[in-house]
Amino acid sequence: MSRYRRIRVPGGTFFFTVNCARRRGHRLLIEHVALLGASMRAVKTAHPFQVDAIVVLPEHLHCVLTLPPGDTDYAMRWGLIKAGFSRALRAEETRSASRQRRGERGIWQRRFWEHGIRDDLDFQRHVDYVHWNPVKHGWVTRVRDWPYSSFHRYVAQGLLPEDWAWESADDLDTGE
Repeated sequence: MSRYRRIRVPGGTFFFTVNCARRRGHRLLIEHVALLGASMRAVKTAHPFQVDAIVVLPEHLHCVLTLPPGDTDYAMRWGLIKAGFSRALRAEETRSASRQRRGERGIWQRRFWEHGIRDDLDFQRHVDYVHWNPVKHGWVTRVRDWPYSSFHRYVAQGLLPEDWAWESADDLDTGE
């Protein structure tokens, strides 16, 4: 079994991309966004973390989260979130022989992608990227029109204007 080298920063802040196994034409996450939210809240209660920014798209999500001081185990949290969401759904998906042998569902890609946030500018660029993502993928033409995003919390808290990034997102390069 491969052992991935993960960034270990106690109490660190990280950007994540978590993908469904099926990407093309798949709308699972937005069709069951309430179940995903419930799974995240359950894990957050048992294993605290702070969601700094999140966007849920039809077949993947991006999230910036911060772990509590001294804690490095974001992989366990994502595993529990994915498992809780999967258990809440009826088993209807097709599964490869490999997944069947392992007793796995065919909902999520096995891995996720993470990036350790380095500084305030890196944080801001990744939060902006999270909020801009529905426009980038062509789901909406304005950030404010995508309902499954922490952008609306940022607007309510006065951190961003409702028409943020309406003209251009040329400066949203996260360097990834």
